[in-house]
Amino acid sequence: MLQHLFQSGPESRAELARSTGLTRVTTSALVDSLLEEGLVSELGSEERTGKVGKRGTLVGLSEDRWCIPAVNLTNDGSISGAILTLSGQISHRLQEKRALPPGPEGIEALTDFCRILVSHATAQILGLGISSPGVISGAGFIEQAPNLGWDEVPLADVLSERLGVETHVANDANCLALAEYSFGGAQGEELLSIVVGQGLGAGVVTGGTLLQGAENAAGEIGHVTVMDERDLPDSPLGAARMCACGRAGCLETLLSESALRGATAGLDGPDRSRILGTIGARLGSVLAPVVATLNVSDIVASGPEELLDGPLLEACAQEIRKRTLPRSHRGLRVHLSTLGSDGGLRGAAVLVLSGRLGIA
Repeated sequence: MLQHLFQSGPESRAELARSTGLTRVTTSALVDSLLEEGLVSELGSEERTGKVGKRGTLVGLSEDRWCIPAVNLTNDGSISGAILTLSGQISHRLQEKRALPPGPEGIEALTDFCRILVSHATAQILGLGISSPGVISGAGFIEQAPNLGWDEVPLADVLSERLGVETHVANDANCLALAEYSFGGAQGEELLSIVVGQGLGAGVVTGGTLLQGAENAAGEIGHVTVMDERDLPDSPLGAARMCACGRAGCLETLLSESALRGATAGLDGPDRSRILGTIGARLGSVLAPVVATLNVSDIVASGPEELLDGPLLEACAQEIRKRTLPRSHRGLRVHLSTLGSDGGLRGAAVLVLSGRLGIA
């Protein structure tokens, strides 16, 4: 019932019975139970243009009673937070133009930021959602986040205890995948999201379900090695570079936000397009086996639009098509996120909705 209201918006009890296939008696009992819990509200009479009979009362999610604080740690050099409604609308924003310090100091700084954000809530808090880089278990345990200097950190438990708010934490690319599936313009139930920020990650939704992987590391494409000492010395990408994970030549060393800005600094016109196209082709070579294996319908990129849109994503799509069978990429779209910079925040809110209410 909650899932249907989340996806379709307010409906009368009669419409809910027809939409869900439940009997009117069962529908009425479920609605009464949800009203008692404060998860749905009655919103006034439905419009019945051209219809006869008594107008039903619309039932919808309790937007004014509940809210979700969400935090995004993806962007290079800033911490973003917001208070969202149950339908993903942002009612308040909070941002700090600074990077989290590495290690334990970063946990303290994040706690302080979340404490301030939570204080701006004007409704009952359903839960706190955190979108973070790194390998993260379903329990919000950060196994490894090289760019933040975090290893074996039970972040969800730490924040829940310190703030007194149930906290849900997931990988940033997974959050974007959830946001695109729930709120964005994805055209099917098979999609791959790419997040370019302080690092690089990917999230996969298949059959409408987030793919976690056996070790919670599905989508860690940023640490696939794409360059080594055998690369030509005159390559426009330069020699293999050290990554935060301790290895050289990871895709992330080319495709993080800072790497892209460094590679294109002082360039314009054909030279800039050439560099971005070369990097996009490297990305496409990494994604081609994923497309061939999962037959995804959308590859959605989130990050600095002025760097991703155009030559980079075009070259990525071209490389994928060059390396896969036509049937694998026939319906594929490679495009920017429709959610802009709010994708991570809205995905973090979906974490809470899914964890607390079972909806996404």
